[in-house]
Amino acid sequence: MSDLIIHGGKPLSGTITPSGNKNSVLPILCATLLTDAKVVLRNVPHITDVEKLVNFFAEQGSVVAWDRAAGTIALDHSAFDAGRLNGELPAGMRSSVLLFAPLLQRMKKITLPTNAKGCSLGIRELDPHLEILEKLGAKVTHNGDLKLSLKGRFTGARHWPDYMSVTATENFVMAAVLAEGESVLLNAASEPHVQDLCAVLAAMGAKITGLGTSQLTVTGVAKLKGGVFTINTDHHEVVTFLALGAITGGEVRVKNSVPQHFDLINRSFAKLGVKVEYDGDTAFVRKKQKLVVTEPFTSNLLPKIEAAPWPYFPVDLLPVMIALAVRAEGTVMFWNKVYEGGFTWMSELSKFGAHIVVSDPHRITVFGAKPLRPANAEAPYIIRAAVALYMVAASIPGKSVVKNADTIKRAHPNFVENLRSLGAEVEWK
Repeated sequence: MSDLIIHGGKPLSGTITPSGNKNSVLPILCATLLTDAKVVLRNVPHITDVEKLVNFFAEQGSVVAWDRAAGTIALDHSAFDAGRLNGELPAGMRSSVLLFAPLLQRMKKITLPTNAKGCSLGIRELDPHLEILEKLGAKVTHNGDLKLSLKGRFTGARHWPDYMSVTATENFVMAAVLAEGESVLLNAASEPHVQDLCAVLAAMGAKITGLGTSQLTVTGVAKLKGGVFTINTDHHEVVTFLALGAITGGEVRVKNSVPQHFDLINRSFAKLGVKVEYDGDTAFVRKKQKLVVTEPFTSNLLPKIEAAPWPYFPVDLLPVMIALAVRAEGTVMFWNKVYEGGFTWMSELSKFGAHIVVSDPHRITVFGAKPLRPANAEAPYIIRAAVALYMVAASIPGKSVVKNADTIKRAHPNFVENLRSLGAEVEWK
C-alpha cells in the first residue's frame, strides 16, 4: 500500500480535465459481454477496477485492446470461452456483481464463491441482485457456493425492490434487454451512471424507457449490436477538484463539468460558503472564498446536508463536503441515509484537530473552524474518505501523511499528477 505525503498550506489553482466516470465505465464494460459485435469505448479512466475487468475478459479468451494513453478500449467477446471460468470473479471490487446478468446471458450456468466486495461502507447485500435474476427467470441456489442457472433467455417480469440500488438496477437492465417480453422495475436507481449505461445499451439496440426516473421499462430484443461510445465525465471528480480549490483558497476550473447534474450539489456547496460558477461547461470556484456555514431560515434547526439515492445529494461525495465543513465557520450536520459504515473514519479526521460528534452510524455533526495541525492519518478503504483526509491535510501548513491511500486509485487516475498541476506538493511513497 502507498502513502500520500503532503506538504500543505498552499492554495491550489489551475485547470483540470476530469476523467471518465468510474461508475459508468464498469457496468458498461460488463454490458459489452451482451454482444459478440465489436465495441469501442472512449474516455476510459485508467483505474485499478478497469484493469481487473480487462484482465478477466482476456483470461476468458476475449480480445481486448486498451490504449491507456488515448483512453480507448476495443473489445471483441466473440471468442469468450465459458469453459475457462474457474469460479472466481475479479477480487476486491463490488462491481463484480455486475457480471452476474451478462455471464448468465452468455454461459447459462455459473458457480461462484460469494465474496464480491468493494469498499468498507458496511453491508452491501447480494439479495437484491438475486431477487431480480430470479424474478426474470434464473434459478438461484446457495449452499456455500452461489449457483446461478438460466434456461434459454430471461423472461420479462415486473419487480419492485425494497430500495433503490444502483448495481441491482444495472443488473436488471442487463438481464432485461435480451429477455423475452417486457420488464418493469419500480423503485429503480436513477444516478447519472445508471443513465449512462442505459444510454449505451439503447445505442446498441436495446429498448429502454424511463431513463432518469424511478421506473424503467425494458422491452427485450433478440440481439445487441456493437458501436463506439464515449464515457461521460465523472461528476465525483468534478466536485473533488472544485472542493480542493475551495478548501485551500485557490481558484480551480474543471472542464466538461456536466452542469445539468449539479443543481443540488451546488446548493450544498453554497451551504458551506462556496459559490460554484460556470463558463460554458467549465465549472470554477474563485480564490479566497470564505468558508462559512449558511444558517437556515428556520433558525432553531441545525443546518444539514443529507445524502441518499439520486436525485438526493450523492452519498459518495459526502466525505468531500465533510472536509470543507471542518474548515468552515459554523456547525453543520451530515446525514448518510445509505451506508451504516460511512462515518467510521471520523477518528482519523480528529487527528488533524477536527471537532466531530458521531450521533449514530448515519449522522454526524461537524463543529468547524477549529485549530488544525498536520498529522499522520490512516485512510479507510473508502475512496472519497481518503480524498477528504488529503483535502484537510492540503489546507494545513506543514507535512502530513495519509497512509494506505491506494484506494484513491480506484476512481481517480493521475490523482497526484493532477494535484501537482494545481501547485500541490504531494507524492506517493
